[in-house]
Amino acid sequence: MYESGGRGPLYQNGIIKMLSIIIPAYNEKQNIERTAETISGILVSREIPYELVFISDGSTDGTYEEIRRLAERDARVRGAEFSRNFGKEAAIFAGLELALGDACIVMDCDLQHPPEVIPGMYELWQDGYEVVEGIKKSRGKESIFHGLSAGIFYGIMSKMMKMDMRSSSDFKLLDRKVVSVLLGLGERNTFFRALSFWAGFRSAKVEYEVQERAYGSSKWSFRSLLRYAVSNVTSFSTIPLQMITMMGVVSILFSIVLALQTLIKYLAGTAVEGFTTVILLILIIGGFIMISLGIIGHYLARIYEEVKGRPRYIIRERTDG
Repeated sequence: MYESGGRGPLYQNGIIKMLSIIIPAYNEKQNIERTAETISGILVSREIPYELVFISDGSTDGTYEEIRRLAERDARVRGAEFSRNFGKEAAIFAGLELALGDACIVMDCDLQHPPEVIPGMYELWQDGYEVVEGIKKSRGKESIFHGLSAGIFYGIMSKMMKMDMRSSSDFKLLDRKVVSVLLGLGERNTFFRALSFWAGFRSAKVEYEVQERAYGSSKWSFRSLLRYAVSNVTSFSTIPLQMITMMGVVSILFSIVLALQTLIKYLAGTAVEGFTTVILLILIIGGFIMISLGIIGHYLARIYEEVKGRPRYIIRERTDG
């Protein structure tokens, strides 16, 4: 029913309907073969034409060598290796750029995004949906601290970006026209899971249960989540800048209250007291000023990074030349 032209697209009744599975990987050597076999088994059984595009994000454990070994054995497996670690966002966009399919699915290499959901996403795409969002039904087994930090992270993101990010993930299907829109964006600092909301298009949702990792451990710590939150909020929202104005208003109101209090005490003949109040006022206003400078400085740094125009990533090697 399907014909393969070497490494080219597969055909169904003369029309290309190939699905590209984009899999960012950072030090995931133990998961590569298992992930490829699991996804391939599901898609072959459902007769869905596909390719697997692995992106090794500067791995140091032999991840790319494992990808290359699979690519030599199976023409439907392709891969690329970054010159260093550029981050998951860069790996996702590299995969989108290298993908040949009419639709792309982004998923994690550790199979915490269940491959069993892929056929359902593919069917929704065939029904005309251009974005199919994978929504977490539950977060699976994780420590209380990690669950709490992730909850705080996504709560802040949702408030700042005015989008419900609490159950969202990078696990999603994008039609080729959506991929083209995202690749056409000029910005270097991207937030993939929010950009799919921002782009619009006809969308659907698929719920899934987060699965347990068979090998390795999560690469996300509280510190990395916090850094990820700050980076993505400032690249997608101007609310932190608006908070500076709010802090200024609070300072002014606080100053007015203290001024009235001082005036009343002066008129009552009890004006000489209160170095504590003055010190507190200086500390509060000084704190607001320093926070404001920090926020402005972060935005200036992001502008500086964008103005330099450096590429999101550098590919050191590809399995297909």
